Amino acid sequence: MNRTTLSLIVGVTALAAVTGFAALSAPDAPGTETAAKAAAQLPVERTSLLCPAPSTSDLAETSYTSFTPVTKGTGSGGKAELRQAAEEPADGGDQGKGDGGKDDGKSGGDKPAKPVLTPKEPGKPVTGDSSGGDAPALVGTADGRFAPGWTVQETTEVAAGTGRGLQGVNCTAPDTDFWFPGASTDADRTDYVHLTNPDDSAAVVDIELYGKDGLLKSAVGEGITVPPHTDEPVLLSTLTGERQTNLTVHVNVRSGRVGAAVQALDDKLGGDWLAASTDPSGSLVLPGIPEDATAVRLVAFTPGDADADLKVRLASPSGLITPAGHESVHVKGGMTTAVDLGDVTRGEAGSLVLTPTDRSVPVVAALRVVRGKGDKQETAFIPATRPVGTRATSADNSAKGSTLSLTAPRAAATVKVTASAGSEGGTPVSKTYTIKAGTTQDIEPPAPSGLKGTYALTVETVSGGPVHGARTLKASENGVPAFTVQTLPDDRGTVAVPEADEDLSVLQK
Repeated sequence: MNRTTLSLIVGVTALAAVTGFAALSAPDAPGTETAAKAAAQLPVERTSLLCPAPSTSDLAETSYTSFTPVTKGTGSGGKAELRQAAEEPADGGDQGKGDGGKDDGKSGGDKPAKPVLTPKEPGKPVTGDSSGGDAPALVGTADGRFAPGWTVQETTEVAAGTGRGLQGVNCTAPDTDFWFPGASTDADRTDYVHLTNPDDSAAVVDIELYGKDGLLKSAVGEGITVPPHTDEPVLLSTLTGERQTNLTVHVNVRSGRVGAAVQALDDKLGGDWLAASTDPSGSLVLPGIPEDATAVRLVAFTPGDADADLKVRLASPSGLITPAGHESVHVKGGMTTAVDLGDVTRGEAGSLVLTPTDRSVPVVAALRVVRGKGDKQETAFIPATRPVGTRATSADNSAKGSTLSLTAPRAAATVKVTASAGSEGGTPVSKTYTIKAGTTQDIEPPAPSGLKGTYALTVETVSGGPVHGARTLKASENGVPAFTVQTLPDDRGTVAVPEADEDLSVLQK
């Protein structure tokens, strides 16, 4: 093996350990040596998260909860911290004065703002809050023992007005490609795509909108510049003159990277954050439809030219069932399809399972879920999500109002659910559950003994599966059944790193 090959392995292995996004394999080839043994799962060493600006309402009350589960093999060093996205430059310009250019008093000169949240140890949540419509976006990094599985939940209560109710979102890692089926430019909706840039250089982003007849023409959606360390909310109705009830939004980053989420606000049905769907796939799972949902709408889109035919099934507490009148859905290539499923759960816990009826065509999908009736209705969204995998975490749980929903669409599974210590006190507790094949189980999650404050839930797959999950938060607001749903994908807290056969430290130049 020559020096060039060995140098490449050293560099890429280091990158994998730091970022957590690379997995290496070196297949054997006849007549050649192999420089790597079976890959070991090592904790990631650095994680980044971005939280969008929570609201423009003066009535908004926002809480942030940061949590890192305890992970073996991380050592004792490291830290995690969240700061406001913008930094105020030395010349006293507007950059860093928060949303709307208002001076928030938290920045000075060319120094970054003080951290908003700084956890002291893994295994214990830390919380913070803000109020009003000037709360900025937050950017954060965690390294060392705080990096693997780091989770931040942003939860906002809006007492009245457009989007009133409970809005929640998991702060996201920066990326370059996002799909959001379920957005809208309808007259009753005010939807924003929030683009948060954590880096020192500007990002350039294209936003594409796909309606029932395909791509909507929009010159202003191309080449959007997101300045460094800022959150850029883009109102969807400014990108097109067409009113469309159901849209799929595609965020594609030309240069740089961003965090992206859609804030969907309705004049009558409240509102919530729409997180990105998992990567396009032939089969999808949308977990955690509340048992008392009064209306469920499926919005699906296939990015390619080929049509997709999907079998629709509901994973109920007793098994997989086919909703009457909605046995399948046909999704035309490049066009957004919406299907109203009504009260599909009929008073029971449920998750939607989509599988190809014939050939597999990649699809993205999300559910718009409504609870309540008349003028007392509230909306939340459930995107298709990847499995819980090794471990997934949900922060910002309280003694009442949290429901954990787990589904095993293909094979039975055993999972361990751990309630962390409380943010102000309490002792962790774990409990094991068995999820039967094809079923969804709603769990009133275990709470730490002596709980004070909020706590986090960690779900680990022990055997079987795959398992998909979601957590629902509920709160009554003036008779409105306010709620928000966050899915539980694998936290990707570890990365596969091959073990070298040779001692690379003794290589000569």
